[in-house]
Amino acid sequence: MNGVLWYVLTGTSGGRNRLRVLRVLRARPRNANQLAKRLELDYTTVRHHLSVLEEHDLITKTGDGYGVIYQISSSVRDNWETIEQIETEYADSAVSS
Repeated sequence: MNGVLWYVLTGTSGGRNRLRVLRVLRARPRNANQLAKRLELDYTTVRHHLSVLEEHDLITKTGDGYGVIYQISSSVRDNWETIEQIETEYADSAVSS
């Protein structure tokens, strides 16, 4: 799981936004529209990031259609310390830039 987290959150474009999505979903499950508003991102952008996260089993969904609710997967919850390491990496790179 650690390798998948590093790849999806740092090795691909959009990793920072996917990290933000996971952080918000950790607080509580939400639908795509709620995420877009909370993160101040375009709805289509959020849907793309949700698709990538779901493809890599980092989130799960309940329901269907417009009302689908997303939440972090149990494996993400169990490996949250890796996400915190990734956040630190981003913070360190911003300071050194």
